[in-house]
Amino acid sequence: MRLREEERVGKRVCFVQTPPSWRRALSAPSLQLPPAFRVTEPCGSKLRGRVPSSRSKPSRPISSSPSGYPSADMDFSIRAANVEDCKDIARMIRELAEYEKVAEHVRVTQRDLEQDGFSKNPFFHGIVAEVPEQHRTKEGHTKIGYALYFYSYSSWTGRAIYMEDLYVMPEFRGTGIGKALMSKVAQLGLAAGCNQLNFTVLDWNKSSLDFYLSQGCFDVTDKMGYHCMRCEGEALEHLAQP
Repeated sequence: MRLREEERVGKRVCFVQTPPSWRRALSAPSLQLPPAFRVTEPCGSKLRGRVPSSRSKPSRPISSSPSGYPSADMDFSIRAANVEDCKDIARMIRELAEYEKVAEHVRVTQRDLEQDGFSKNPFFHGIVAEVPEQHRTKEGHTKIGYALYFYSYSSWTGRAIYMEDLYVMPEFRGTGIGKALMSKVAQLGLAAGCNQLNFTVLDWNKSSLDFYLSQGCFDVTDKMGYHCMRCEGEALEHLAQP
């Protein structure tokens, strides 16, 4: 018997983070961003709060634990995604979907990302996390994390930012990269005048739930009773008929 999706992969719950808790979550200084909402300049960020310019010296080597995995005092950089990153973003989207046990639902391709994120009127924006070349993965990857986001609107509080994805490759988790990615999304939202950071998380993902709660976020589903709804495929086409 085929299980319903919520039985098979868990339910998504809605989360929100609002000021002033945003400011407690920021781990790196805000950058001076252009007036436009999209990021057009590199948004570098170091784990220890240093913001390198384009002329910065190369990052110091990453410290490794005895097991060979990166340790918590590693260096990395976070910057605005560009069209050349779409291949790696598409790869990490698939990895995230596999982790969430919904890989069969992924239809977005590298070309879709190129068109939808880097056209004149993009549907999303993104940031990527990189490590130095000497610490690339066994497969040769230096882009090891990403976040996708877009701007939305709340009829109650006004401007909002929605974090669609937040992902760090397994071997680089626990080093502060996920926190830094989320902090950068929060910075971008505040710079654009947003009052909320919204996102969803699966109910079985306790480590992520605990992390988000520790950052001052709250569970909208639990606190206010809202459920995330979706209409797609034939149902969407039927709904669109007059």
